[in-house]
Amino acid sequence: MGFNQEILKMAVVDIFAEAKKPDLFIGRPYYLDYDKAYLLIADAWKQKAGGIPQGTFILAFYENENDSIDECLLLRAIRPSKLPTDNDVIASMVEYYKDNLKTSGKNSQLDDFTKYTFSFSGLECRILGTFFKNSHDQILFGADVENFYSAHNYVAYKPLGDVLEQIVNFRDGNSIIGSSTDIRIGKVRYSSSIRFQEEQTEVPVYVNPQDFLGKRTALFGMTRTGKSNTVKKIIEATTKISNKAEKVCEGSVDNVEDNLKQFDDSGLPKYKVGQIIFDINGEYANANLQDEGTAIFEKYSNITKRYSVLEKPGFKVLKVNFYDEIETGFELIHNLLAEESGDYIKSFLAVDLSKPELEDTYSSAYIRWQRKIAAYQCCLYAAGFKVPKNFKITFKGNAEINDKIKQGKIIDPSKGITTDDAIAWFTWVAENSNCEFFQNYKQKNGHDWIDEELKALLVFLTKRRNLSGNENITGYRKLVPLKPYHTITIDNSFEQDILSSLRSGGIVIIDLSQGNPVIQRTYSERICKKIFIDAMGHFVNNQPNNFIQFYFEEAHNLFPKKDDKDLSQIYNRIAKEGAKLNIGMLYATQEVSSISSNILKNTQNWFIAHLNNDDELKEIKKFYDFGDFCEGLIRYSAGSDKGFIRMKTYSNAFVVPVQVDRFMAK
Repeated sequence: MGFNQEILKMAVVDIFAEAKKPDLFIGRPYYLDYDKAYLLIADAWKQKAGGIPQGTFILAFYENENDSIDECLLLRAIRPSKLPTDNDVIASMVEYYKDNLKTSGKNSQLDDFTKYTFSFSGLECRILGTFFKNSHDQILFGADVENFYSAHNYVAYKPLGDVLEQIVNFRDGNSIIGSSTDIRIGKVRYSSSIRFQEEQTEVPVYVNPQDFLGKRTALFGMTRTGKSNTVKKIIEATTKISNKAEKVCEGSVDNVEDNLKQFDDSGLPKYKVGQIIFDINGEYANANLQDEGTAIFEKYSNITKRYSVLEKPGFKVLKVNFYDEIETGFELIHNLLAEESGDYIKSFLAVDLSKPELEDTYSSAYIRWQRKIAAYQCCLYAAGFKVPKNFKITFKGNAEINDKIKQGKIIDPSKGITTDDAIAWFTWVAENSNCEFFQNYKQKNGHDWIDEELKALLVFLTKRRNLSGNENITGYRKLVPLKPYHTITIDNSFEQDILSSLRSGGIVIIDLSQGNPVIQRTYSERICKKIFIDAMGHFVNNQPNNFIQFYFEEAHNLFPKKDDKDLSQIYNRIAKEGAKLNIGMLYATQEVSSISSNILKNTQNWFIAHLNNDDELKEIKKFYDFGDFCEGLIRYSAGSDKGFIRMKTYSNAFVVPVQVDRFMAK
């Protein structure tokens, strides 16, 4: 055995030696199979062990003449079970009740034998797996039963203290609990009522950031049950582990194998971890009454950048220069007007503003694209979008049209013209669309000078369904609600700034608490796509990707709905392909049933707080062993149960009930 194995052996609690304390004996099995165990327990044993709440971990040790077998079953208490003798006991109780005899308390009229018989009951338990020792005397855990013996060969104990800490934090047998890569997240808590548990030694629960980095994590629970606090604790844990990484991800490395290595030998991430929080309620970006008035940005102000759709102190602006970032701005318009039913609006949204692949300034495709961009920019100006300083609109017009427009000067778009002159130019084209020039052009060239896409833009600009008729539609005024999201001051796109911060291991908070819900979704999707595409580019070019963690609060407002099977949705792609790109996702919501099944099926870490209806619980039952906790999840005490969750992480083989620690300023 090597030195590291010796250290590991010394650090691990030997549950076979420490757990079998007489005071913690709770009973013996009377039935056993691969999945279930039924225990005979007595009131005195339960009282001495400090109670057996629903969900309690229990160790059932195998005992026989051959003491060399080091093996015990890990059980979880589920519910009381019926004993074969229960019918006789109930019949006796009824007779005592009929005779009005006192059956409880100091003055009980029961004889000692009857008291003893009445004190026994059955307990149904789930078998979670087996602890055993290998040939190197290491304690290992298997999430099943390799062989079960006759039930009378087992004796059951309730683990507490160091033994329970070893159980709930047990991973693969090759890591030391509470090591430098472990972060405490809370303590073991079995029930809402904690009279016995307050008297017992607190048992810490740790998480390993390797469970979250590049993985998908779900937090489900009603409002005010501690979801946000749990998210902050995970962000805190991730930041601590990121600060221990020595490198910042930049460029490529010479050794391709190094690009594929995500963690160093000590379990630390190779590169600093970037974290981005989509803050629907503004509680991460702004000081609040929770958590001692501390938000994430205050605690980690040196590495945190905040973005908002509104201009306010301390925030970078999350806006678009609609005149310069044509496709980005048009996507915002498209999402805003997607539910509009007017034919002219649908025609406007169908216009393709993407630049031709071949930038041949003399080609017909490029000339027509320039005209569309010019007409679109005129719509923006007419709607009140402020133009950048010295802004000019340039496109190839037509000499005959230029000569016909009388503004006291000749307007030549090919030399660059003001927005006012461009509107005058396109307005003349619209009003004279039936003139001899356009008719002759069609006869000569076989197609209209004003094609369908340009016509759709001119209809929007002139507010006329019939270009030569009267104003009769809303037109460009439909764009007015987007004015607050336009800016002329941005040099680099906010997506690129955000990506640079994440690559350097920073925290980015996107404050979406103010703004149109459609715009919230649009910004969220666009930022996610930018990061995903960049990571995919690194992946295919054998360049390193540092871990980037996404956090989505109120995820039901952003994610595709349950029945949406479109796998091209960016959130579905992150869920299914994010692992190979070192992209992690954490999402929090109270509406489990509304989340896309594609995302749920790819989730490795689960934190479940109080849920108040069966529809949500039915979804939870589909995953791991959460069905054991559904009866408790629907019960809730507002005064004491905040942060009481059931946790299943990637490296743990079973669910652990945890009281999450409070996120604090220090």
